[in-house]
Amino acid sequence: MDYRPLGRTGITVSELCLGAMMFGGAGNPDHDDSIRIIHRALDAGINFVDTADIYSAGESEEIVGQALKGRRDHVVLATKVGLPYDDDPNHRGTSRRWIVESVERSLRRLGTDWIDLYQIHRLDPAVDIDETLGALSDLVAQGKIRAFGASTVPASEIVEAQWVAERRGRERFRTEQPPYSILARAIENDVLPTTRRHGMGVLTYSPLAMGWLTGRYRLGADQPESGRAGRFPARFDLGLEVNQRKLAAADALAKLAESAGLTLIELAIAFVVRHPAVTSAIIGPRTMEHLESQLPAAGIALSDDLLDRIDEIVPPGVTIHPEDNMSFTDALAPASRRR
Repeated sequence: MDYRPLGRTGITVSELCLGAMMFGGAGNPDHDDSIRIIHRALDAGINFVDTADIYSAGESEEIVGQALKGRRDHVVLATKVGLPYDDDPNHRGTSRRWIVESVERSLRRLGTDWIDLYQIHRLDPAVDIDETLGALSDLVAQGKIRAFGASTVPASEIVEAQWVAERRGRERFRTEQPPYSILARAIENDVLPTTRRHGMGVLTYSPLAMGWLTGRYRLGADQPESGRAGRFPARFDLGLEVNQRKLAAADALAKLAESAGLTLIELAIAFVVRHPAVTSAIIGPRTMEHLESQLPAAGIALSDDLLDRIDEIVPPGVTIHPEDNMSFTDALAPASRRR
């Protein structure tokens, strides 16, 4: 396992980050099994764990908190706020009111006195960015969080937030958490160059493209059932031409991985981790089997020839299906204001 600086925070994290979205009722409801998975990841050298307040309505944070008892000092712990927590219109977004309330809830669920990295799950267009930065800066001053970042922010808004922080004397976003996989490479165009210019750490999510890069999607084979297909039908409907192109790419990548003596999972995660702007790739196992299939990607170096062949299948900067860029800002708006 390699370890890297998290931007310019002075914090060092593992090249793989354990994502906890699948721990709890929305994924693996067995707390003891989830804790075993977390402990296995830590024993394998992962020192970075990422969760969020909304994952299984806080249950994920509770599981992570239980798992880290006695090991908290050796783990860089990240969580998030911003996406709707429940039906209360004030339990979402990035207002000072909700950030201050939500961080206290997260601290209690996680059983800790501080959060290493507190992230805005999505920027809220209804809230002045200075309001958000001010609240987060106060939490840093109070010692409740060590640093803060954001997720799925366009390059232009990253620049604006950095500018506002400098002009208003605020702490600044130290990290960005974007989606990134071989099938979704749009952030190579502007987000990754922007984060490098501002010295930000980057922890990417969905390196397996919501399951498309697990090796289960192959041409001529029966397509696997997926719980995510029910929640995101447009991304899995093979009646759509764009998803047929994703299927063809996934099949070609699987063949390429086999020729290189790798699993497609290993190829996909190693590709993400080896980008010079990426600090850590978030893996999100639901089972121990998932984790064991993903851990070997750590330390794999892809040759220039292999990278060139990947580029032939999915060119740099290209996302085959635009919805895989994962912009969910509209989810913050009350139903009456959504368009």
